[in-house]
Amino acid sequence: MKIRTLLLGAAFAAFASPASAQDSGAAGRITETVQTLASDAFEGRAPGTAGETKTVAYLVDRFKALGLEPAGPNGQWVQPVPLLHTRLGAATRMAFQGPKGSMPVVTGQDLYVSTIRPDEVARIDAPVVFVGYGVNAPERGWDDFKNTDVRGKVVVFLINDPDFYAKPGEPAAGKFGDRTMTYYGRWTYKFEEAARQGAVGALIVHDTAGVGYGWNVVVSPGGENYDIVRKPEDITSVRLQGWLAEAAAKRLFASASLDLDAMKVAARSPGFRPVELKGVRFQAEVPVTQEVVTSHNVLARIPGTSRADEVVMFGGHWDAYGKGKPDAQGRVYRAGANDDALGIAGLLEIARGMKAGPPPARSVVFAAWTAEERGLLGSEYYAANPVFPMNKTVANLTLDILQTGGFANDVVLVGKGQNTLEDDMGRVAAGQGRRVTPEGLPERGLFYRADHFSFAKRGVPVLLIMGIAGASDLKQGGVAAGQAWIDAYTGSCYHQACDAWSPDWKLDGALQDIALVGAIGGELAGSGKWPAWKVGSEFRKLRPVPGSSKK
Repeated sequence: MKIRTLLLGAAFAAFASPASAQDSGAAGRITETVQTLASDAFEGRAPGTAGETKTVAYLVDRFKALGLEPAGPNGQWVQPVPLLHTRLGAATRMAFQGPKGSMPVVTGQDLYVSTIRPDEVARIDAPVVFVGYGVNAPERGWDDFKNTDVRGKVVVFLINDPDFYAKPGEPAAGKFGDRTMTYYGRWTYKFEEAARQGAVGALIVHDTAGVGYGWNVVVSPGGENYDIVRKPEDITSVRLQGWLAEAAAKRLFASASLDLDAMKVAARSPGFRPVELKGVRFQAEVPVTQEVVTSHNVLARIPGTSRADEVVMFGGHWDAYGKGKPDAQGRVYRAGANDDALGIAGLLEIARGMKAGPPPARSVVFAAWTAEERGLLGSEYYAANPVFPMNKTVANLTLDILQTGGFANDVVLVGKGQNTLEDDMGRVAAGQGRRVTPEGLPERGLFYRADHFSFAKRGVPVLLIMGIAGASDLKQGGVAAGQAWIDAYTGSCYHQACDAWSPDWKLDGALQDIALVGAIGGELAGSGKWPAWKVGSEFRKLRPVPGSSKK
């Protein structure tokens, strides 16, 4: 076992060096992969489209060419993922009615909504209730609902956690990790909680600092949404879910003689109780185009030898946002060259490196997920219907957005203090001449925003590389240059047609991160080591002993 581990480490040693990776053609292969997946021929890689058909066929061919085996159910290369695909039409009614009259709202400007219900028309005529941050966390002594009945109503939330804006000495300060977002702060949690409470509508007040991106990202899906196909009894009660622009939210609260800024302060107290916007009703009638589409996860593997039933998994998502409105250059496909064609290219490069080495003791699975951009749906479907048992899945290592600013002196850690994979990251990074830097913007909750999270929720230790998690200390320009790269990407190109391959990309830093993840996974695959959750992690209870799991 020790000999095999050493051999596998040696096989990855060359790949762990950015210069060697470039000399061996890795940069060229990665560029070619990204250019292909982000080309107009793939139509933005939206699930359930002709672009998906081409993408899946391309990935299967690539894995076959590398000599991998199919890892899907029944010996297939793919795992079918049934998805409900909805798109809202032009609203015949969209307004708030209040004591001061009607307040029409312009979709895309004042409000953005979508639905994940299989309705022909989304209809709402219901009172509006402000529920603060909408957090129901008994383990933290926090309940924003206080048994208030919001069934049949529209609830309005604030984004992030109650302590995000809390000042020292305020009751909320430190209750939820200060500036580090918990899952309670994520928009996905808000909508889930609205459904659990029986609401018919859920609107979040947009706040760029609190959510981590601008209004342009909020509206980028264009009224489309996806969900896993659910049984009738499991369908959400929320008919419309979405966001209110802050200026529109202030007008709305003012129509009920309330001050939004004052309400934000009040919501930072554990004594906060929901506030009904007296006399205000939200009225909407919107046609819904719906269809059930079968999308696909692509799954490939290198079979293990002595511990073949144990699995080390690498993952990334193949999907992007498909076709949208033309941008300033006339581009219509939001093809996600970085998010996440570059991550997929990295997976293929890791697969190439591992296949060239000695057979691993553990099986190694490479997963290209569908519908990440629609709510981590492909990975969630797999985690709920695993091909390989969760308690035999050693770790999930995910690549989702890699920095293209050049060589870096560090690697950014997402989710500090979660599990021992971060210790492995530190050791391998040191071997590359780099250090580990904790994510610079923990308030954005990136740990909960990529496909690895579907596995963390089942107790599988995870590690995520995400280039927008914090400014890399670039060899040319330092942290300032790293921040400039993030600002340019998130400010203009994130989820937009601008996320296209560019000859200005400097892949050296991306190659460093790909090599690092490949080396960590390679060590796990060649050994009997089980990473563990650290004391204090909310996921430790799901796998308290390495190698155990509730599933």
